[in-house]
Amino acid sequence: MKKVFIEGAISSEFIADSIAKHQSKHSIGAHNIFLGQVRADEVGDQKVVAIEYTAYEEMANEKLHEIRESAFEKFDLTCLHIYHSLGTVKVGEVCIFVFVSSPRRKQVYEATEYLVNQVKEQVPIFGKEIFDNADYQWKVNS
Repeated sequence: MKKVFIEGAISSEFIADSIAKHQSKHSIGAHNIFLGQVRADEVGDQKVVAIEYTAYEEMANEKLHEIRESAFEKFDLTCLHIYHSLGTVKVGEVCIFVFVSSPRRKQVYEATEYLVNQVKEQVPIFGKEIFDNADYQWKVNS
């Protein structure tokens, strides 16, 4: 089972390294990447400064495995990677990284959208929005 969860923000170095590792796979003709970044949403007079992510990891990993398998059945993919942060991620930092590779470009676009939607809808990952006044609320996925 692939490692999905990363403590804290997903760094640009990690993303770049992931891309570089695929240059030796010569059957790939297209990559697509989705990066989800924490927004400074305003709720009333409060501004989000970070999101603290938690997950039921065992259940989340099972669900992610099912999503991966279904994506490989639906799309002609060479490989796919899903990474999600746990812990505190500040505004402007990356909290989800989906990376899809295929021989052809059409497949990577469709697969990326499918994967991001499936993760948001099915995987028990929870975000607690932390406000600038230290209050918080649980985030609803959208």
